[in-house]
Amino acid sequence: MAKKKATKKAAKKATKKVAKKTTAKKAAPKKAAKAAGAKTKRKPNAAFMAPLNPSALLAEIVGSKPIPRPQVAKKMWEYIHKHGLQDKVNRRMIHADDKLKPIFGGKKSVTMFELTKYASKHLTKIP
Repeated sequence: MAKKKATKKAAKKATKKVAKKTTAKKAAPKKAAKAAGAKTKRKPNAAFMAPLNPSALLAEIVGSKPIPRPQVAKKMWEYIHKHGLQDKVNRRMIHADDKLKPIFGGKKSVTMFELTKYASKHLTKIP
């Protein structure tokens, strides 16, 4: 009886060791993949960064040179902050001044989420 108990215990220990080794081998490649993924930097889409021509109305705010869409949004935000056009209480709302009103389609105020929607209507691709 004593030999049977000893062999059963030895068998259990051996299977636990094998199980630990196999799980350790499986986990190692995942860690290596995560580490490799952290080193590579994400590149912006070339189409997203393509320069676009602003309309005459939008050119008063962002300039007349061709400019990528993210830079248009950045320059519009600079203009909004410079002239204090963001609502003090509800920071999502942007109040239009004389230059922004025609870009916003005649609206007195728009939300920050609509800002790029209205700006994109005043951008055209370079032929």
